[in-house]
Amino acid sequence: MKIDIITLFPEMCEAVLSESIIGRARRSGAIEINCHQLRDYALDKHRRVDDSTYGGGMGMLMLAEPIALCYEDICEKAAAKPHFIYLSPKGRMLTQQKLKELSGYENICLLCGHYEGVDQRVLDRYVDEEISIGDYVLTGGELPAMVLADALARLQPGVLSDDECFELESHYDGLLEYPQYTKPQCWRGEEIPEVLFSGHHENIRKWRREQSIIETAKKRPDMLDKAKLSDEERRLAEKIMADETARKPQ
Repeated sequence: MKIDIITLFPEMCEAVLSESIIGRARRSGAIEINCHQLRDYALDKHRRVDDSTYGGGMGMLMLAEPIALCYEDICEKAAAKPHFIYLSPKGRMLTQQKLKELSGYENICLLCGHYEGVDQRVLDRYVDEEISIGDYVLTGGELPAMVLADALARLQPGVLSDDECFELESHYDGLLEYPQYTKPQCWRGEEIPEVLFSGHHENIRKWRREQSIIETAKKRPDMLDKAKLSDEERRLAEKIMADETARKPQ
C-alpha cells in the first residue's frame, strides 16, 4: 500500500510515522508513506493556503487550488488513482471494519484539514469520503491522519510478524480481546487462569472466546448487536449484561 498525506505539518507526521513498527515497515518497503507540504502548491510568494470565508464568520478556510494541485500531482505519480480521504469531524466514524475495507486499496491519499475546514468545492470534486476518528474536534487533521495511516499500515502484509497479530485482537471480529497474562505465573498472590498453562489448545481457544464475549458484554455491550454469536454465546452475553445492570447503583 502507498499512503500520501497532504498536510501543513509534514515534519509532525514524519516524526511519528518514522518510528517503531511503522517506521521499520517503511524502511523495509512493506508500506510506502509520503508526506506532502501543502504550502509547496500555494499560488503566491507568501505561500498562503487559506483565506476568509464568504458570508462572514470566524476563522479562515483552506483554499481549493493548492489542495487540487497537490492531489493532481500525487495522481500523476501514482500507479492508480488514490482513494482520497478527508479527515473531518463530519465524516463516517473510523472502525476496524472500515479499516478492513480500506486495506484493499493500493493507493490512499489523506487530506489534513485546518482552520475552519476546506473549501467545499474541492471536497465535492475530488474527495471520495470523509472519515472521523471520534465525535470531538482537534486543531488539525494530522493526528487523525496518523491514526488512520498507522491502523491501515499494520493490516498490510509484512508489517506485523504474523496476520494473527491483528486477527485475534479487539474489534477485528466484532468483539473485544480476551485478557492476557505473562510471567510470573503468580504475581503478588494472584495466579493466572489454570487453563492457560494446561497445554490443551482447544480448551484455551474456548476460554479465550468466552472471555472475549464477557469483556465485550461488560465494557462495550453495544458491539454485541453486530457480533456473530451462537445461541449459547448470546445467552452468556445477556447474562453478563444483566449482572452488570443489577450491580450498578439504582
